[in-house]
Amino acid sequence: MGLDIHLTTNNSEEIFQKENTNNHIDYFNQHSLSRTFCNLMSRKDVIEEETELDQISRLTDTDISVLYEMEQYWSEDEVDFHLSFAETENDKQKVSEQIARNRKKIDGNIDRVLTTIETLIEKLSHFDLHDKLNSHGLDTLGYDYYFTDFDLDKGEGYIGNNFGQDLRNFRRYLEHAKANGANAVWFNYG
Repeated sequence: MGLDIHLTTNNSEEIFQKENTNNHIDYFNQHSLSRTFCNLMSRKDVIEEETELDQISRLTDTDISVLYEMEQYWSEDEVDFHLSFAETENDKQKVSEQIARNRKKIDGNIDRVLTTIETLIEKLSHFDLHDKLNSHGLDTLGYDYYFTDFDLDKGEGYIGNNFGQDLRNFRRYLEHAKANGANAVWFNYG
């Protein structure tokens, strides 16, 4: 068992209910991010040097800060967890201010995220990442598979996705969520 990454929007509950009545498996396979993408997002906690995502940002001249901002949204459980460590009212106020800052960053971010993902897809379809990235000796992502054949969907929609497929699933999710009224998107780990 491992950690997964999920895309969540300000109306995820409505979208989930709607899709649960349709073919949930097809929806899941076309809108999910792989566990490898989850590991890619977590690389900043593993290596001290420039992460693969930061290298991709540099190589494509694409600002990916919006993706890191998506990690800063705290669910209600995380809010409760952080507040549980606040010993004073001042500490609670600081946590509340941090929550407000984080939420403000993602408020209305769906268009910025969609533009970033579309830009990455466009730019990465023109060259092979595999030989351009430095794993710093810690290739736990499976470079030979994950960063090759960008324009080919190699996986089932979650299991075995490559980077190109994850980005296309990401884009499909954003387009679908936006068409259903979403205006904010963030990552949820679980």
